[in-house]
This record gives sequence, structure tokens and C-alpha cells, in this order.
Amino acid sequence: MLRALAVDDERPSLEELLYLLNADPRIGSVEGAGDATEALRRITRALESGPLGADAVDVVFLDVQMPGLDGLEMARLLAGFARPPLVVFVTAHEDFAVRAFDLKAVDYVLKPVRKERLAEAVRRVAELRGTAPRIPVHEPDPDHIPVELGGVTRFVAVDDITHVEAQGDYARLHTDRGSHLVRIPLSTLEDRWHSRGFVRIHRRHLVALRHIGELRLDAGTVSVLVGGEELQVSRRHARELRDLLMRRA
Repeated sequence: MLRALAVDDERPSLEELLYLLNADPRIGSVEGAGDATEALRRITRALESGPLGADAVDVVFLDVQMPGLDGLEMARLLAGFARPPLVVFVTAHEDFAVRAFDLKAVDYVLKPVRKERLAEAVRRVAELRGTAPRIPVHEPDPDHIPVELGGVTRFVAVDDITHVEAQGDYARLHTDRGSHLVRIPLSTLEDRWHSRGFVRIHRRHLVALRHIGELRLDAGTVSVLVGGEELQVSRRHARELRDLLMRRA
């Protein structure tokens, strides 16, 4: 059974999170803290108790934006301990996801928190703590990719994606209607979608050939127009891209 600590300076959000965690059968106990200072006092007690002690904490569910010490700063402090608890960020802001996973967060849950999405975060924690068996994962739908937006999981059609931008261990999927951040490295998407006409044009960009509107040559530099955006093509990829476009033409 997991021992959890939930940290959020907004009382209604904290109470909702505590309610959802208490309803999960994998959570043995959960406490709440209204700010980072209170949370650090509780975690310090847990660390002094040791992983098998009565005050131990396995996982911290942590808001990002809080007065004083924010969630990212707190996670950075915890990373300096010899046996820190696992961290799951729970926030209304998508923009901090890349930085959160750079700090080795287990998961990044967007508010408003859905029961099913929080349960998935708890499952990941349980697996890392060795308190739950691994469940076989079904093969993903090859025609769609799940993305999170405002606490809702949506399925974006791969054919609608114009290009993909690398952002650390993340990738930002661009469509005509906006962009979505997913926790998948660009190299993984390159391997997965190569047969669907996606090609690497730069270390940071993967593009769908069918969405390339123009190939531009200017003073020895090559770029493409994709979804209204001009993207630079690196020298090592320029010849391959020209050949692929010529064959498609």
C-alpha cells in the first residue's frame, strides 16, 4: 500500500485530490499540505523515519504554482536527498511538463483531475515501488495518438499532424488546429511513423511529406513550408528530402 502526500495551496483542489487518492485501493494512507514549507517538514520527518518507518512517504502529488517555494523548486530539493519520494505533478498548467520530467517526475496530471487519469499515475508509482504487478499494454492505435488537453484525453489523427518538434524527452505535435505535447521522444515517433511518410529534416523536426507545401532554396540553405510555418532543413537531410519529394511528384 502506497503512502502519499498531496501538496496544493488551493484548499478546494487539495480536498478533491485527497478524496480521489483515498478512493484508490492502492493508496494506504494520504496526508495533505497547504504549501511547500509544510510539505518539506512532513517529508523531512519521513526521510528521518526511513523507507520502512511509520512516517515514510512513497509519493508526493505536487502542485506547480504555489506561493514561496514552487513545486518545481521543491522537486529539485527532493532530488538531492539519498532516498527521495517519487513525485507526480498535478497542475492546471501544461507549460511546465518538460521541466517537470527533467526533474524525473513519474507523471504530470492536468487539472481538473479525472479519476481515471489519476489512477494511471498511481499505477505508474505502484510499479516503480514494486507494489503492483505489471499489466500487459495493448498495442496503440496506429492511426491516432492520445494527447491530454485540460484534463481530457483526446485522440489526434496521425494524418492531421503536419510536423513534430523535439522538446527534450517530449515531442510537440503540430496540426492545423494547434499543438499538443506528448511524452514520446522524437526518435521513437520517427521509427513509428516512417512508413506513414514522416521524415526527419533536422535534429529537432520531423515532417509529414504530404503536408509540405514548398521546398525553398536560398543562398545554399534549404527550408520547407509546412502548415504555414517555414522550417529549416539541415544539410545532412537536404538531399534525401529533395529525392523523396521528387519521387512523390
